[in-house]
Amino acid sequence: MPIPQAIPQNCPNGLQYLSTINQLLVKQQVEIIEALLGFETNNKYTIKNNVGQKVFYAVEDNDCCTRNCCGPIRPFEMKILDNYKNEVIHLSRPLACQSCLFPCCLQSIEVFSPPGCLVGIVEQDWSILTPMFTIRNAAHEEVLKIEGPICRYSICGGDVEFKILSKDKTTVVGRISKQWSGLLREVFTDADFFGISFPIDLDVRMKAVMLGACFLIDVMFYEKRGNVEDDGIGLC
Repeated sequence: MPIPQAIPQNCPNGLQYLSTINQLLVKQQVEIIEALLGFETNNKYTIKNNVGQKVFYAVEDNDCCTRNCCGPIRPFEMKILDNYKNEVIHLSRPLACQSCLFPCCLQSIEVFSPPGCLVGIVEQDWSILTPMFTIRNAAHEEVLKIEGPICRYSICGGDVEFKILSKDKTTVVGRISKQWSGLLREVFTDADFFGISFPIDLDVRMKAVMLGACFLIDVMFYEKRGNVEDDGIGLC
């Protein structure tokens, strides 16, 4: 994908591509060992634009014990690389709870671009039925909201949508969609497909944060433990 001619002012290096994109497609790679044995490996993802051009590549970074003992609530660092293998976005997810029974210790993920420079945070809000998240900028100001569905089962063949809302929750400005990836892939692996849509004129930093939100949603709700499906209803 060519670098756009008009680069937005103060755009972090490596995010220039995002200035002309209003959609990203995220595809998790199938790991054979994980599919056959249920042994958790580091997740890897290919990120493309809506015409199939590869934009980024993402890889999770943590240790074997953490992945297999903590499962979907595990902490991790994630590197997002461009086509030249330069790290352009770094994600950091601490260990925390995601049950509505523990409202003081909920999920979050920090987004850095370039690595070391915070551009935004995704924070889980306390809720009982529908997953809710707040998107904040580097100054910790509330920018957007994300609202998920009560039922997150994808086995029926349809997409599962998490709506990106204005901060007053009156306007839908985009979506993070868990897309149906076929019966065998859904049942026997946790390798998922996601689509992210947002306004083309959204700040590129917030587009990077939306990507972080997608990975947080994937691990929270669609990461299997030992190939056991964990999609569900509500959060408790």
